[in-house]
Amino acid sequence: MKKLLLLFCCYLVSVNVSFANAGDDETSVEESKSRLALGGYGEAAYTRNFYSDQWQRYTNAENYKDAKSHGRFDLPHVVFFIGYDFGKGWTFSSEIEFEHGGTESAVEIEAEETGEYESEVERGGEVALEQFWIQKSFSRALNIRMGHIIVPVGLTNQYHLPTEFFTVYRPEGEATILPCTWHETGISLWGRTKNWRYEAQFLPGLDADRFDSENFIGGSAGSPYEFKLANSYAGAFRLDNYSVKGLRIGVSGYFGHSFNNSLTKNTRYENYKGEVMIGTVDFHYNNYNVIVRGHFDWAHLNDSEEITRFNKSMPAASPSPKMAVASDAVATGIEAGYDLFAHIAKMKREKQKLYLFGRYEYYDSMAKVEAGIMDYGWCGKQRMAAGLNYYPVKEVVIKAEYSKRFYRSQYNDEPSVSLGVAYSGFFTQ
Repeated sequence: MKKLLLLFCCYLVSVNVSFANAGDDETSVEESKSRLALGGYGEAAYTRNFYSDQWQRYTNAENYKDAKSHGRFDLPHVVFFIGYDFGKGWTFSSEIEFEHGGTESAVEIEAEETGEYESEVERGGEVALEQFWIQKSFSRALNIRMGHIIVPVGLTNQYHLPTEFFTVYRPEGEATILPCTWHETGISLWGRTKNWRYEAQFLPGLDADRFDSENFIGGSAGSPYEFKLANSYAGAFRLDNYSVKGLRIGVSGYFGHSFNNSLTKNTRYENYKGEVMIGTVDFHYNNYNVIVRGHFDWAHLNDSEEITRFNKSMPAASPSPKMAVASDAVATGIEAGYDLFAHIAKMKREKQKLYLFGRYEYYDSMAKVEAGIMDYGWCGKQRMAAGLNYYPVKEVVIKAEYSKRFYRSQYNDEPSVSLGVAYSGFFTQ
């Protein structure tokens, strides 16, 4: 199950009360009626997929060209947030997330090898504690956050509220090749000046045991144990600029070792580090009734051949996916929407919005593989989507979307229709 994310933070005291890491809308503590902040967000979705859901649809694609459609209801994310201002610059924030309406365990049919049923555990415990941190704010430009925090690498990890993307589900590319929502226990140093926001983090490294073919490093941030292995460490950063009205441009990156974060390593692999390197650039433009968002992400993994060999040798009871992993993965996408209600006086006066949008993205979790590793061609996908977002109020959105995945010629394309409703907001002022 892909880790997907959304977060709320309480920038209280001399900072502000706002959604975490959003960085755009700020409310000073003087305007807040309470030192306690309660909020949340949630999504409900329905999809009709006009393609086969059989695991063999990639290995024997010709047999499923005219397959019947299938439908799915889902609760992708339901999140409850609580924050508190202790005073003197000390604040607290926590976020509990329920993904897909239940706990973080599930049974899946793998689309590789034999299509066997597999029980998947993404993180020990029954619910996901996505955030739990204490922050000391010295000024707007200098804050230290300690605890379980969001890793702001990529557009979706930083801006993942359902009101911050047009599609019914989170953008597929980043949510596939990167952990999403990516959260780790660590330390963050961040701040905001007039036109710049920065953040630097010290974190535990990813677990190479959890890498796989379809999701690259996407499933490796969590831990199947009651603790997170930290034999190796990592660093992440993000820098955003707001100099142009309505425009934010950001870059982010990550570097860390992954091969040593295992309970079962042997001396044969002690000289391999499994360095993970990620670089991203993204932007968001909102002006003249137009919203445009885009991103480009590239991720590289050293020692992928050795990691593949080791993971495939893991015992059957291991929580490792036991799959091949590529050396490089890529994800890029752009979406644009126009508010049709901007030209209707009544709707504009009531602050209702109706965005007509389109989206294109390309992603490949096996963009490059080392010699001896099979490249699954179906891991490279293009996706196009178009639809509507209706905002009756700022905090609520109703979404409708038609989308289609395009594959190489030997595979069948995958069209679908999706409907969704979502909210994100604070319950206290």
